[in-house]
Amino acid sequence: MGTDANYERPAGSPAASVVHSLHERKETLATVESLTGGLLSAAIVEIAGVSGVFRGGLVVYATELKSELAGVPEGLLVERGPVDPDVAAALAEGGRRRCGADWGLATTGVAGPEPQDGKPVGLVYVAAAGPGGTEVRELRLDGGREHVRSAAVIEALRLLAEQIHAASQADEARPADEADGADRTGADRTGADRTGAGRP
Repeated sequence: MGTDANYERPAGSPAASVVHSLHERKETLATVESLTGGLLSAAIVEIAGVSGVFRGGLVVYATELKSELAGVPEGLLVERGPVDPDVAAALAEGGRRRCGADWGLATTGVAGPEPQDGKPVGLVYVAAAGPGGTEVRELRLDGGREHVRSAAVIEALRLLAEQIHAASQADEARPADEADGADRTGADRTGADRTGAGRP
């Protein structure tokens, strides 16, 4: 596909950083969004040269679509509701699996103006699922609806950038024959690290 020269990398752009890193690793990305409603995928596709990296995304605003389209277990949604760290992890893993991508990136939370199911405005979970597992981050964001959604996009991309960097460091530490055999199928993982996910 493209070369590094095809990338526009605005200073400080987390989306450009992620796209460039994935291009370098020859890996792909899918998104699953709830409260951000497409803003995350829009930020990603603004970057020139992204077609070789971005597989696609799901906007699952309705709770039942989180299960029907993204594969979140129905029981989990009934028990916890849509704004939950395990749900965020399942969204990222489901998007990765359904879109056949190396990485899945997800957002779920309460943008406001009113609390949702007892969860406060500004409570957001972002999750990144990759070949080595899944990481979830809880955010407590201030400001109005627009700011919460925009900040969720930035924080999701930052989390993904950190996970890609960690994966690159792990690859460098592995023997070459193991690195060459790395699994990049986009298949679901078990035993994923879900920091803060409250697994029993």
